[in-house]
Amino acid sequence: MPKQVMLNPVITINSVNLSDHIASVTIDENFDEVDTTAFGSTARTRVAGLGDHSISLDFHQDYATSSVEQTIDSLVGTVVPVTVKPTNAAIAADNPEYQFSCLITAWQPVNGAVGDLAVASISWPISGAITRDITP
Repeated sequence: MPKQVMLNPVITINSVNLSDHIASVTIDENFDEVDTTAFGSTARTRVAGLGDHSISLDFHQDYATSSVEQTIDSLVGTVVPVTVKPTNAAIAADNPEYQFSCLITAWQPVNGAVGDLAVASISWPISGAITRDITP
């Protein structure tokens, strides 16, 4: 199986492609662990409970029209569609697109120190399930 270096993922937020302003992306899929162990068992048994997923992004800040700040600031407090693909190639089995809705719970409109790149590092909860699309 080939290794992959993240060079050109595609990330859209509310249908706006902000990939060229993102330095890092992580989708975390987590499920509650529900114990199903009954009397007489000799070992614990478990099933997956509710999913509690999130996305983390590191933005390079940009205040221009239709760029990072203008796009995200107007979305704080709302649920919006988000998509993530590992590369900018067409959707396929080896390049799935992850589709979900995020609750934009927080935003850092200004973050940086003297001489540093202006950045915003966020983590937003995913509302609902994550769909993995491999259909071109």
